[in-house]
Amino acid sequence: MKKNIAIIMGGYSSEYEISLKSGQVVYKSLDKNKYNAYRIHIFKNKWVFVNDFNEEFEIDKNDFSVRVNETKINFDCVFNAIHGSPGEDGFMQGYFKLLNMPHTSCGMYQAALTFNKRDCLSTLKPYGIKTAESYFVNLGDHIDEEAIVNKVGLPCFVKANRAGSSFGITKVYRKEELLNALDVAFREDDEVIIESYLDGVEVSVGVITYKGKVTVLPITEIVSDNDFFDYKAKYLGESQEITPARIDDDLAEKVRNTAKKVYEVLKLKGFSRSEYIFKNGEPHLLEVNTVPGLTEASILPQQAAKSGISLSDLFENAIEEALK
Repeated sequence: MKKNIAIIMGGYSSEYEISLKSGQVVYKSLDKNKYNAYRIHIFKNKWVFVNDFNEEFEIDKNDFSVRVNETKINFDCVFNAIHGSPGEDGFMQGYFKLLNMPHTSCGMYQAALTFNKRDCLSTLKPYGIKTAESYFVNLGDHIDEEAIVNKVGLPCFVKANRAGSSFGITKVYRKEELLNALDVAFREDDEVIIESYLDGVEVSVGVITYKGKVTVLPITEIVSDNDFFDYKAKYLGESQEITPARIDDDLAEKVRNTAKKVYEVLKLKGFSRSEYIFKNGEPHLLEVNTVPGLTEASILPQQAAKSGISLSDLFENAIEEALK
């Protein structure tokens, strides 16, 4: 019997267009002889199954099923391709937990934790994971620009605390630019993290559970054509992503060990991609993504390809791991 796989995509955040692309790649890559794949669009105003003729059928949220021409379809597993909320922040994970439905991403708590940069970094620090100096601001707080600069220095990065894909991020060079940068970040989230600038090689490390084993994929070096790895660099081709990274074996071993430790300490499952910058020969963690981009051009699939793992292998393994 072929399994019915719901590929959820879209979402409620600025990242929905990228998510739709990721979900479409998963849909195209899955072996139709093994799986019945269904594209499920999740938006604030509708949850719908979209067939190959772009007809939409409403999802029954009571049991996450869909009725197509009087036939009720239940799903055996959910492939999560939603970047940002509600697919990467724990909401969908909690919903599927209540329904006792297998899904390809990490658990509810892990998703919520990793999506909150402040809480994730704070959790990992006691385990020896190095990070940039940081300062936190909530919407409505008094802004003490002097205290911020004294803590993190200049230049610094002002980031929305719970947003992905480089939305709501500004690199600040002068104290006078802080308030405007905070306004940009507060458009994405009511919590902001301000971090010191780390001047060093930036790398991205994919860690997945592959055939039952935690597996670190080849390291990617990020060379942005812009001032930093912003949205345009990440998605519009304004960067070089070099796999394997041009770093020596010692640095590579350190960041591989760190990425694996992060995955295991946080008890992650499925896909993860964590970002690091080397400072004084040590990898400093920037963030952890638990629903990374899954298009052909995305970093984690590129890394998998270097390991000899095809897109169909990568995605089908995620489903089989979830069904265990």
